[in-house]
Amino acid sequence: MSALTRIRSIDLLRGVVMVLMAIDHVRVYSGIPAGGPDPAVFFTRWITHFCVSGFVFFAGASAFLYGQKLGDRAALSRYLLSRGLWLVVLELTILRIFWAFNFHLTDFMLGGVIWMLGWCMVLMAGVIWLPLRAIWVSGLVMMAVHPVFGLVPAGWTGWNFLYPVSEEAPLGINVLYVLVPWIGVMMAGYGFGALLRMEPERRDRLCWWIGVSAIGLFLVIGTLVASLHRDGGQPFFVRLLGQAKYPPSALYLLMTLGPLILLTSYAERARGWLADVFSVFGRVPLFYYILHILVIHSAALLVNWIRVGDSLQGHYRTAPFCGLPAGLRWHLPLLYGVFFVVEVLLYFTCRWYGRYKAGHPEKGWLRYL
Repeated sequence: MSALTRIRSIDLLRGVVMVLMAIDHVRVYSGIPAGGPDPAVFFTRWITHFCVSGFVFFAGASAFLYGQKLGDRAALSRYLLSRGLWLVVLELTILRIFWAFNFHLTDFMLGGVIWMLGWCMVLMAGVIWLPLRAIWVSGLVMMAVHPVFGLVPAGWTGWNFLYPVSEEAPLGINVLYVLVPWIGVMMAGYGFGALLRMEPERRDRLCWWIGVSAIGLFLVIGTLVASLHRDGGQPFFVRLLGQAKYPPSALYLLMTLGPLILLTSYAERARGWLADVFSVFGRVPLFYYILHILVIHSAALLVNWIRVGDSLQGHYRTAPFCGLPAGLRWHLPLLYGVFFVVEVLLYFTCRWYGRYKAGHPEKGWLRYL
């Protein structure tokens, strides 16, 4: 199997989860709550749970494949270290401004998904020197037993960067995504990259069995847990699918990674215009991420001005930790309408940038965007 084909499957699925991610970020600016018993609102939020899992897992797989292309573990380590630090700086500066349109950086600092990806890559710069089996096995163990990290007393502020043990914002940074167990997901994804190099028939068979097994395990354990915990009178589908995300529970990871792994083998063979659209987004993930925050925030201000004669920017000064009063919230059809328009605009911009990047391999800095 060629390197181009292997990367195509990752690009396609990464593009899918990035498009789903935009739904949730439009929801943030719409003021619609994150979930609830209403099925339409619940599944609008639930479908986006696949995003961060796919982001981190496929980032690990991409790191392995890029290392195979380089043929130099030291070069891969340097790349992961430099790119990871760049992502951390990006989160604390440009992305922070795009989220909130608030230039007073000391008012509110966010440790979001790009922050977490950056620090995970920094850690991976050292992890990749371990034997491959030790990497992915350790990743799976961390994903399964990460609550033990929460047993550490809440006395050390820095521990909240690794795992939440208190409600404080360490060093004034509101950490949305801690490093554990996400570094474990990236390590497991790194091992998955080796699986993608296998002969196609074996690769597809393993993806199918791993994906189906993870889904089955989630359904069995999740159904048992949901049946035992009926406090609050929530519907069964909410108790089953409403798994903890901050930090992600083992059931959350089974629920989201199982279908993505199962779909990987099918993505290898996917063709047609829709697959091409998703691949356009997946080939330039960081460019898409930066731009989509700016475009969604700008679109929200315009929509609010049209609806109520006020941009309501004051409500977004701490985005994504923000909301709108009940009377100013959007309805779901408007949310999805804005999402569609945003994605059309992003498609043409990402297609242009993807072609520019592919046509200028001599510009090494393009690897970081």
